[in-house]
Amino acid sequence: MLEQAWQLAGAILLLAGYVAAQFGWLGSTSMPYLMLNVAGSGILAVLAWLGRDWGFLLLEGVWGLVAAGTMLRKAGARRGSRTTQD
Repeated sequence: MLEQAWQLAGAILLLAGYVAAQFGWLGSTSMPYLMLNVAGSGILAVLAWLGRDWGFLLLEGVWGLVAAGTMLRKAGARRGSRTTQD
């Protein structure tokens, strides 16, 4: 039962970001969108690992890594622009 709750939580996070992007409420590279993707896919990837569901782990793992990589690039770009402005 608890695993089902975690699955729903992960899926809701991912879907919230997707719906928000589709309706134009969030940009697909905005930090809130990326955070929803990292959180949701992270939860689902852990559950896939525990359940030895390798295809789902691949999907969610790559999804989360791409979102996390984009977050890191954006954070680095912000730091760089602050440094050049100071």
